[in-house]
Amino acid sequence: MNPKHDKLIRRTTMVATVTAAYLLLTADYGEQPSFLDPIKKAILSAQKSVKEMVIGTQDKTQQNGNKTPSSSSSDNKPHP
Repeated sequence: MNPKHDKLIRRTTMVATVTAAYLLLTADYGEQPSFLDPIKKAILSAQKSVKEMVIGTQDKTQQNGNKTPSSSSSDNKPHP
């Protein structure tokens, strides 16, 4: 087989396997506990951590928004 085709087939197989495993592990199996619950919690925790690292937390954005002076101050003069 052509080496390029072989490499493409291997990569496609790996991506499909990882995707199928992710979907099976994060699927909702109802209210009954499953033996996959600890793995699911770890995946969701890692997912949340990555989102916080990339996007940032809501607390940081709210703190940055509060740094501007409030309009309710007694001196509403424009800044020179």
